[in-house]
Amino acid sequence: MSTKTQFSQFIETVKLLRDPEKGCPWDLKQTHHSLIKFLIEECFEAVDSIERKDYDSLKDELGDVLLQVVLHSVIAQEANVFTINDVISRINEKMIRRHPHVFSG
Repeated sequence: MSTKTQFSQFIETVKLLRDPEKGCPWDLKQTHHSLIKFLIEECFEAVDSIERKDYDSLKDELGDVLLQVVLHSVIAQEANVFTINDVISRINEKMIRRHPHVFSG
């Protein structure tokens, strides 16, 4: 399965968790503000895995960080603020802008 397909499926999984009729009560209650502590915690856990050179654990922790990014993006999309595509577009533009030595011309 392609990375693009896996990522799209993951986004749909998170959207289902937020579905008002079929979703998870815990996920439905979450807001950007209520998720702050989880975003910070998951980043610290990823750093800990890196420092311990536990790369198997790092896969899980980076997945948890990715969940936070997608969950925040889904919440924003529900409020018509931005989408995950906007997030991806912004970071891609930033990387190109910050690396003119690679992306010139």
